[in-house]
Amino acid sequence: MGSQEEERLLLEEGVREDTSDSLYTGDGSVDIKGSPVLKSNTGNWRACPFILGTECCERLAYYGIATNLVSYLTKKLHEGNVPAARNVTTWSGTCYLTPLIGAILADSYFGRYWTIAAFSSLYFIGMCTLTLSATIPLLMPPECVDTGIDAACPSATPAQYAVFFFGLYLIALGTGGIKPCVSSFGADQFDDTDSSERIKKGSFFNWFYFSINIGALISSSLIVWIQDNAGWGLGFGIPALFMGIAIISFFSGTPIYRFQRPGGSPIIRICQVVVASCRKLNLVVPEDSALLYETQDKNSAIEGSRKLVHTDEFKFLDKAAIVAEAEIKTGDFSNPWRLCTITQVEELKILIRMFPIWATGIVFSAVYAQMSTMFVEQGMVMDTSIGSFKIPAASLSTFDVISVIIWVPVYDKFLVPIARRITGKERGFSELQRMGIGLFLSVLCMSAAAIIEVCRLSLAKDLALVDKPVAVPMSIFWQIPQYALLGAAEVFTFIGQLEFFYDQSPDAMRSLCSAFSLLTTSLGNYLSSFILTVVTSLTTRGGATGWIPDNLNEGHLDYFFWLLAALSMLNLLIYVFCARFYKSKNSS
Repeated sequence: MGSQEEERLLLEEGVREDTSDSLYTGDGSVDIKGSPVLKSNTGNWRACPFILGTECCERLAYYGIATNLVSYLTKKLHEGNVPAARNVTTWSGTCYLTPLIGAILADSYFGRYWTIAAFSSLYFIGMCTLTLSATIPLLMPPECVDTGIDAACPSATPAQYAVFFFGLYLIALGTGGIKPCVSSFGADQFDDTDSSERIKKGSFFNWFYFSINIGALISSSLIVWIQDNAGWGLGFGIPALFMGIAIISFFSGTPIYRFQRPGGSPIIRICQVVVASCRKLNLVVPEDSALLYETQDKNSAIEGSRKLVHTDEFKFLDKAAIVAEAEIKTGDFSNPWRLCTITQVEELKILIRMFPIWATGIVFSAVYAQMSTMFVEQGMVMDTSIGSFKIPAASLSTFDVISVIIWVPVYDKFLVPIARRITGKERGFSELQRMGIGLFLSVLCMSAAAIIEVCRLSLAKDLALVDKPVAVPMSIFWQIPQYALLGAAEVFTFIGQLEFFYDQSPDAMRSLCSAFSLLTTSLGNYLSSFILTVVTSLTTRGGATGWIPDNLNEGHLDYFFWLLAALSMLNLLIYVFCARFYKSKNSS
């Protein structure tokens, strides 16, 4: 098994290895037929336009539905504010939960390419179903009828709800195969053993996030306006068309893509470590980690993974790598349910260390969920007019996207060089520092939203509009600061998470860790729904109006925003504590 020092030297040799002069990639990538690929005519930036185009069009399709969905539920399906917000956040949460399915299938069986291809087809079918549900009169409830006193709005029938939600949740399933795979598939186009291509891989993530926000910008402005002014059939049909374009763009790059073979189920490897540790419960972990089991080869036994250096944390799990006397006698080291390599054990340790950092992203995602729910409902009771032109409340999310598009180059070109001189770090800020700044900005965002709502309610009281479900003559553009702050927080937190979960995850678990990163968004949406439900239940006891009634002029949406600001501050304090004790991954 060799000494610990020899093992470290072997790992360091892997770090220094550079295949810049090689004709073929050195990271094990292959072409669509499974043959080794030449660097000169595959991957690199030549393959990225197809992937970035796919992501841009897919995000345009997704946000074309998500951005204004609460308006469709309230205006066309005639739901109340709370049920509509709950349905939106539940669906959004599901969209970020299904990536677990796609990630496991990609890492274990099909690879990222075929997973994206299959789930994109489901996505497109869902988009078409949703378009039909908003186009065919039989699939929509009748319009509201003004009775002179109040508008009578017939509810959608169970069959109409069934068609609508079938299409909606088919989209949620489809996006589950794309989200955890497409960014990693793009990174697969750069050879990790080639120093020049490694540098380009960092730039890819910036352009990847830029592409997301270009799609979001078009959706939050043009598509939202079309939905509110030209009809929902056309407003859903255009995103469906762009999803079709995304599929075409993705398949067009097939001849020049680089593919990584799936490395086996990460879930099974995790279970093997736990089972092997429990089976050797009575054994004592040796002081010298060189006595623990690891393959003699330069490469890890796990396909697509480099070896990981042993760490002293969570020693109970090291029992899985103890070579028992029975195994020495038989010479059989092939049963991973009884004996695991150090690298396999360290994979699980990495996931455990990442868990507290991961968990703090949930509250941030709950704040982010307000952009498509409570921010929109707040905007709907403000003055949305510019002369004779009416601005859809949901289109204010454009300022979030603009904020992102501005902050990305500002961060990359100005903040990073300044921070690099101060901290001496190559990236200026570490991923943990970057995410912490974003969490702090989320506190400011919710505070700004609360202050605006305090002013809006004060104006409604002064003008005697409290009992009237009408818009208050306060410009909707007062919402710009909260959207801009959320966009800045997004640049720091979400891109920081993208970097953190890619760099810190085990090599053969990158799709799964990307899915776990997205899971924080899912749980954040569910948390938002849960908070809405609890707040509504507690504040409407005894027949009280509550914080979030259908007529927001007689409610206290500001209290809800202050509550989220307080939770965000508590979350930031917990995050700082966890980040101080985080130990980074150490691999070859």
